[in-house]
Amino acid sequence: MPSRPSARSALASAVGLAGAALGGLAAYDLTQKRHTILRNYPVIGHMRYLLEGLRPELQQYFIERNWDGRPYDRDIRSIIYERSKGIHGEQPFGTERDVNASGYEYLVHSIAPVPEPAKMPRVRIGGPDCTQPYSMALMNVSAMSFGALSANAIRALNKGAQLGGFAHDTGEGSLSPYHEEMGGDLVWELGTGYFGSRTATGLLDEDIFREKSAKHQVKCISVKLSQGAKPGIGGVLPGPKVTAEIADIRGVPEGEKCVSPPSHAMFSTPTELIEFLARLRELSGGKPVGMKLCVGSRVEVLSLCKAMLEVGTTPDFVIVDGSEGGTGAAPLEFEDHMGMPLTQGLMTVNNALVGTGLRHRIRIGTSGKVAAGNDIVKRMIQGADYTNSARAMMMAIGCIQAQRCHTGRCPTGVTTQDPRRQRGLVVEDKSVRVKQYQEGTVAEAVKLMAAMGVSDPSELRPWMLRRNLSETSNISYATLYEWLEPGQLLAEPPETWAEAWSSATPDAFGTHV
Repeated sequence: MPSRPSARSALASAVGLAGAALGGLAAYDLTQKRHTILRNYPVIGHMRYLLEGLRPELQQYFIERNWDGRPYDRDIRSIIYERSKGIHGEQPFGTERDVNASGYEYLVHSIAPVPEPAKMPRVRIGGPDCTQPYSMALMNVSAMSFGALSANAIRALNKGAQLGGFAHDTGEGSLSPYHEEMGGDLVWELGTGYFGSRTATGLLDEDIFREKSAKHQVKCISVKLSQGAKPGIGGVLPGPKVTAEIADIRGVPEGEKCVSPPSHAMFSTPTELIEFLARLRELSGGKPVGMKLCVGSRVEVLSLCKAMLEVGTTPDFVIVDGSEGGTGAAPLEFEDHMGMPLTQGLMTVNNALVGTGLRHRIRIGTSGKVAAGNDIVKRMIQGADYTNSARAMMMAIGCIQAQRCHTGRCPTGVTTQDPRRQRGLVVEDKSVRVKQYQEGTVAEAVKLMAAMGVSDPSELRPWMLRRNLSETSNISYATLYEWLEPGQLLAEPPETWAEAWSSATPDAFGTHV
């Protein structure tokens, strides 16, 4: 009789079979195009999806032990990931929030809901001095630069915008080839460094700007005064991320930390800023031109309004960035302690424009943790016309918030210039996710409005949003905040605005009052 195989040979066979199986799995992981983590981390990456499958149980375990105090963030992550994959499932067993807690906000539904409109609402951007107005979606891709994001990330975002018919803000890192490659609508952002259209001395090169702004894809131009993550200082791109390609696109030295100046060199007063915006509109052939800022004080906002009245022209839009927003690297002190939160900033800008009789000429956009349909509706009640989203869009293309953005070692290829890591981000797949996420989120916003008895955003009113002051009382935004009447500041400023109005001047920026 033949002898039985030894235990050692049986073990060797088992190990060989296991090795072959793992090799086959690794080969599949490396070539599949749906999951970034598996393309970059074959075999071991499956642990992430195993844990994702156990997510509800693990989350409840942590919540019960107070290890996770952020159920809102947890819910939003689920919404983004599932919606971007085309999954629109409802959650069982109701909310996990303490709906009686102080600060809890809710939308007021109607006992008589209305049908949802056949078409998604859009916003016309372009005042009386604009000859090429643009139709803006209710939710768009917020400002994120090439360099901060990888080429494939930019491609995926822009292709998603092209598929879904919404806009993609370039960020201040210039108009790159990857923004143009996919054909999506662009908002070209100019920061203090004027990257992509700067002279050798760091000023705006009007000839380069005229040429680039004339491109068909460029629908609007946005001048960044400040951003929510770090108001008062310029953007930063660490030296290791400043490759030869990025240096060429931005017009800066390769390998050196790229820091935008804290303020603009092309203007120094509110009047000069408004004149600069008018000049950009002229150079671009009449396209919408606006500005983006994180609000610091009422005085500065009112100074801008007085400058608009004095010069006789206005920006076509203003984007209000909240201090809670921002995807870029920033000092912790700036992230946590500088700048006005989005609600207060938005209310300040909206009231200032209404009170000076300018609101009908200017559209207001917002950015700062806008991720779900209720965020869109809430911001429009507070005075916005449309919204922009950065963090949620990053998550739609695969960001897992590993917080390695500044190191160049992003595991999902979103914020790295490493070609090997970028390989995991498949543009064809992730662009569809961006489109599905934006489409589903705007659809939910419209559905919420219909449940509130509203068929168009123009019908939203402050009393439709309420906030708990305590466990026993709540109040509507109509009463919680002050709402100025059109032209009220010009006629007779209310006592609460009088000191700021008298302090504001079109000839200087100020930060008091």
